[in-house]
Amino acid sequence: MLEAPTFVKPALGKNAIKEQELALADNTKPKVFKLKAQLLDQGRTDTVLAACEGMVVRIKVYASGGENELHAHTTEDHTFMILQGSGRFFGPNGEEIELGQYEGILIPRNSYYKFFATSKEPLVMIRVGSPGPKGQKAPLRIDMAGKEMLGDSKENKKEPVVFREGAFFG
Repeated sequence: MLEAPTFVKPALGKNAIKEQELALADNTKPKVFKLKAQLLDQGRTDTVLAACEGMVVRIKVYASGGENELHAHTTEDHTFMILQGSGRFFGPNGEEIELGQYEGILIPRNSYYKFFATSKEPLVMIRVGSPGPKGQKAPLRIDMAGKEMLGDSKENKKEPVVFREGAFFG
C-alpha cells in the first residue's frame, strides 16, 4: 500500500540536497508526495519531494526578489513549473521572459540561465530533473567560465533563509 503524503522540510546546508536525493535514488516503487512548502521573507529553499534512478522532483521557494546567478547544469535536463508568484528568466545572450502561475520552462543540460522572483509574494516552483542523482557527474553546475558553481555559494547569490512564521504554500 502507498504511504500517505507527508510534509518534507527543506534541505538546508552545503550537501543537504544531494543527501536527500541520494537517500531516495534507489526507489523503485511509486512515491506519493505533498506540494507543501514554508514561505520565506528572505533567501531560498529547495526540498526534494521524490527521486529515483532517472528523475528528481523538488519544490523550490524564493522570497520576493530572491535570485540566482547565470549557470548551467552539465548532466541534467530540468524544468521549472510555477505554482505561485512570478519570475523573470534570463539566457546568456540577453534573452529574457517573465513567467507566472501555471507556466513553465524546460532547460536542457548545458544551457545557461538565471532567474529572479518578481512577484511581491514568494515564488514557489516545482523542479523536475533527469537523470536522477546517481546519473549526474561532477561538476553538476558551472558558471560562464566553465568553473564549478555550487548552488549554496556566495557566487550564486545565496542569502540566509528567513522563514515566514506560520505561512505555507499548499
